[in-house]
Amino acid sequence: MADAADNSIGEFDYIVVGAGSAGCVLANRLSADPSNRVLVLEAGGRDNWIWFHIPVGYLFAIGNPRSDWMFKTEPEPGLNGRSLTYPRGKVIGGSSAINAMVYMRGQAGDYDHWRQLGLPGWSWDDVLPYFKKHENSFLGAGDHHSTGGEWHVEFPRLRWDIIDVWREAARQAGIPPIADFNCGDNEGSCYFHVNQKRGRRWSAARGFLKPVLHRPNLRLETGCMVERLIFDGKSGSMRAVGVRWRQDGEERTARCRGEVVMAAGAIGSPQIMMLSGVGPAAHLAEHGIPLVLDRRGVGQNLHDHLQLRMIYKVTGIRTLNEMYRSLFQRGWMGVNYALFRRGPLTMAPSQLGAFTKSDPAQDRANLQYHIQPLSLDKFGDPLHDFPAFTASVTNLRPTSRGSLTLKSTRPGDAPAIRPNYLATPEDRRVAAESIRVTRRIIAQPALAPYKPEEYLPGPQVRDDDEAALVKAAGDIGTTIFHPVGTAKMGRDDDPFAVVDARLRVIGLDGLRVVDASIMPSITSGNTNSPTIMIAEKGAEMILQDRR
Repeated sequence: MADAADNSIGEFDYIVVGAGSAGCVLANRLSADPSNRVLVLEAGGRDNWIWFHIPVGYLFAIGNPRSDWMFKTEPEPGLNGRSLTYPRGKVIGGSSAINAMVYMRGQAGDYDHWRQLGLPGWSWDDVLPYFKKHENSFLGAGDHHSTGGEWHVEFPRLRWDIIDVWREAARQAGIPPIADFNCGDNEGSCYFHVNQKRGRRWSAARGFLKPVLHRPNLRLETGCMVERLIFDGKSGSMRAVGVRWRQDGEERTARCRGEVVMAAGAIGSPQIMMLSGVGPAAHLAEHGIPLVLDRRGVGQNLHDHLQLRMIYKVTGIRTLNEMYRSLFQRGWMGVNYALFRRGPLTMAPSQLGAFTKSDPAQDRANLQYHIQPLSLDKFGDPLHDFPAFTASVTNLRPTSRGSLTLKSTRPGDAPAIRPNYLATPEDRRVAAESIRVTRRIIAQPALAPYKPEEYLPGPQVRDDDEAALVKAAGDIGTTIFHPVGTAKMGRDDDPFAVVDARLRVIGLDGLRVVDASIMPSITSGNTNSPTIMIAEKGAEMILQDRR
């Protein structure tokens, strides 16, 4: 099954497919040894656009074909037939170039659960050193944080009265203020710590990739639409030996004497694997793709955090909605940012976070809030013309599972994305309860002077009507951009496992997956920094196994 080498750009020790959050870390670590030749293939382009670097640029990057792959889900039954836009970064740094910049590790229980699934080396105590290895935290060095790494973590550079008032209301409702979400137990409220450096977005490309592109043993190619992986050998002993892609209208290949490492994310990695003949045999046969390895789990186990974006009108307190409508205020925002790197242009999409339990039966926090001093119908739309804030709440550990499948054999065609939100009774129950919890917070005395009025889902949806609450969740729910699990890590006897605990594709040699797709279950919070941790740990495994 080897390809002809007449269009080959050479042979490498490692070929990394994808220069997103994981791929940037892999490129850095694998090329640190000058004897390793490393090729990185990125389908997107360079980050040479101003809105990749000004934090508020996510408003212009999401939904823009220059920076976003513009995926859409299939119509979702749990969302009352709606199809969602599904942003993914189309640039070096991947989604870290357009995301919320929130530094969040999740909970210790997330990783201890992975270990309990029979995955040695993935408990909280095991992964904490890898989080710390690349961290440069404003909190300083200690038991939970470190300094001097490539991944900058700062405190946000502005505050809002409405955010502080909401935090006090949360305290009155039993959610205490805490200083740090990243010590293993994140229950409480805190301003989000952000991946920025002095008011500029700090993407994985800025942190890990661009500083080492001068290395003569590291080669980055952009605009590369991978068509398939190249395998050699006979059935039962197949090995990944290269990659074929299209770039500037030409077909190219590269050979690999070490390992091909998939780092194209929870959407890209399984799609490329299936196009290459690695995946569910019956599905590949539907598309006439020759089978290399029957792995039922490729593209399965897709899950994500569904956010319910509850919006409240307020009076007597400032929000970004009315500030943005003022030409003077907008001008001042630009001046403040240009001179001081402060003000609303440094804003992450959400400023305050809170974690709590949907009900007392939960053993740890299972709801996360993202609080925003603004409101809009969806990212890319104008801000509303009335003062308002958004309290977005998500079920951290959904039990619904979806899938990703091919629509065609053309690499440039988007796959069919079916997250299958709210498919289980448990997820529907938690969704209804999360609306009730939000309303309890809003009803606290701290917010009363500002007369909060529920705009979405609206007071007509009563707390005592479970069916109406679930329908409302389907009406207002949207992705918070955390797809994981489509090439899940598991034991050899798990029929849906794709990779083992060392991230090697089960049943193939020379191929690993090192990105968010390997998560067997989603982490309790934003998933970008856990993905970077996975890449840090995965790179070490690759280098150890070579020795």
